[in-house]
Amino acid sequence: MKRTAVPSILVAVILLAFAVITEAQQPKKMPRIGYLSLASQPGLREEAFIQGLRDLGWVDGQSISIEYRWAAGNVDRLPALAEELVRLKVDLIVAGATPAIQAAKNATSTIPIVMPSAADPVGTGLVASLARPGGNITGMSHMHPDLAGKRLELLRELIPKLSRVAFLAYGRGSGHQPFVKEAQDAAESFRV
Repeated sequence: MKRTAVPSILVAVILLAFAVITEAQQPKKMPRIGYLSLASQPGLREEAFIQGLRDLGWVDGQSISIEYRWAAGNVDRLPALAEELVRLKVDLIVAGATPAIQAAKNATSTIPIVMPSAADPVGTGLVASLARPGGNITGMSHMHPDLAGKRLELLRELIPKLSRVAFLAYGRGSGHQPFVKEAQDAAESFRV
């Protein structure tokens, strides 16, 4: 009995060791980041993104894979590009402008979306609130609509006889609408 048990145990140990070695040799799934941009090519923002990842030990092509999708200034292309990233089953989507974030949000409710900056994520309906965004979107908001009125107030203090001001905004970008409204409201109160 002992003679047959020893070879069986030895074979089991060898098979277990072989399984562990084989598993260790399997390539690990490389995390994939989808990068959705309204731009047409990489710029300073993308360089900072790559450097930030590199500083944390994540290198494109080595420890992660980044799938870039460029809309080349065409907002109408964003939904198809976002859907393409979803079909690729990326692990995360980075979307850098309000229209890109909206396209990513419309394309998926399960893949995490990171917004490096958004004009007014609450006002545009991207998140429920800054404290509790809910859903699958997180990130930063870089401006608040109420600052448009404050800027006009400061301009009025600098130039007391100011009577006309032009406020330029990208008309198709829903993130700019709250700024325009706040500036118009402030202009009326200052009689500008």
